[in-house]
Amino acid sequence: MFWPPLLLFNTAVLALSSAAWEWARFAGRRGHRENLRTGLLAGGVLALVFLAGQLTVWRQLERAGCGITATTMSAFFYLITALHGLHVMGGLAVWGRTTVKVLGGGAVAEVRQSVDLCAIYWHFLLLVWLVMFALMLST
Repeated sequence: MFWPPLLLFNTAVLALSSAAWEWARFAGRRGHRENLRTGLLAGGVLALVFLAGQLTVWRQLERAGCGITATTMSAFFYLITALHGLHVMGGLAVWGRTTVKVLGGGAVAEVRQSVDLCAIYWHFLLLVWLVMFALMLST
């Protein structure tokens, strides 16, 4: 199966998103509103870039003849990346709620737990992606 180089870029973007969440988490613990805001915005925007990149990968694969119905392996690739994308979108829903609270002037203490949980969730998404990516490359 053809693996677009954009998959490596998307992996790096997801890792940077996870790092931004950790930065936001650290800022929240320290009570630094501006760094918390920056970390949240960076984490969310990078997650959106990841999703857009994945859609681009799907289009590249389709053009290369590796569409969803081409082989069992390509169907599996689309399935697992779609499920991962849905989980990223779920995380973005919580990100949106948390970010709106921070941008609206809410107290850092009010969102600290949400930021902590989102950061852990994002780290888990990155770990799952890295395992899936390694498995895909090994086939």
